[in-house]
Amino acid sequence: MTGSFQKFAATALFAFLLAALPARAEGVKVVASIAPVHSLLAGVMAGIGEGAGEAGLLVRGARSPHDYVMKPSDARMLHTAQVVFWIGPEMESFLAKPVAALADTVRVVKLGGEGEEPHNWLDPQIAARMVRDMVRVLGEIDAANAERYIENGNKVRAGLIVLERELHKVLKPVAVVPYLVYHDAYRYFEKRFDLAAHGAVAVNADRPPGAKQVSALRRLIIASQIVCVFTEPQFTPALAKTLTQGTNARLGSLDPLGAVLKPGPGLYAAMMRGMASSMLACLGANG
Repeated sequence: MTGSFQKFAATALFAFLLAALPARAEGVKVVASIAPVHSLLAGVMAGIGEGAGEAGLLVRGARSPHDYVMKPSDARMLHTAQVVFWIGPEMESFLAKPVAALADTVRVVKLGGEGEEPHNWLDPQIAARMVRDMVRVLGEIDAANAERYIENGNKVRAGLIVLERELHKVLKPVAVVPYLVYHDAYRYFEKRFDLAAHGAVAVNADRPPGAKQVSALRRLIIASQIVCVFTEPQFTPALAKTLTQGTNARLGSLDPLGAVLKPGPGLYAAMMRGMASSMLACLGANG
């Protein structure tokens, strides 16, 4: 009898204490299109609600957002979301129709400018503006956590300032060394860090160059003394090997999507440092 009463009393006390605890704001259900956007978002959402900082991510691994095919799980993720962050149809063309079909209650936030070259997250200053927009939108939808979003956002942006300074120092020794990239995706990165790009193998990632263009590119590599041709994890390096065969140009690899990295708040900085390191390794001997 005594044991039963004690068990009942303990259970009642636990229930009372649990009820007395303040309700915890769980944040919002958020989806990001690509890993760099997801990484910035994860930093803004860190420590908020269950699965802190684990916003949904659509394009994972070495898959190109230019020709990505959505899975049923992606569709379910979108339709349960309250907010969707993406760059825009110029980048994630696969997402244009799905986001247009979402309910009016879903907040769809485009982080790229209309008609601009879409790889804008490769400029840390633009990434900082994306973080500011994320903080504003999440704070409007989830007012209970608005102050935490602001605090997290300030930390992320401070980290981006430090990162930009670091990358300037890393890349300065090779800033004048000529190179080619696989496709036209690095204008923001090149402008921010004053690099000597001599163009792209393919203007559009979905359309590799024809035989005449390959010949013209080989002539460019020789005439301009191109030191390195950079490919990407999601594209076959066979074309780059053809271009550099018989020339002094080396092959390098750039990963502007963090395709080989684990998604999360640390991905963005690791991706940017990885790109700078790859450039230094391929261009450094001629810096």
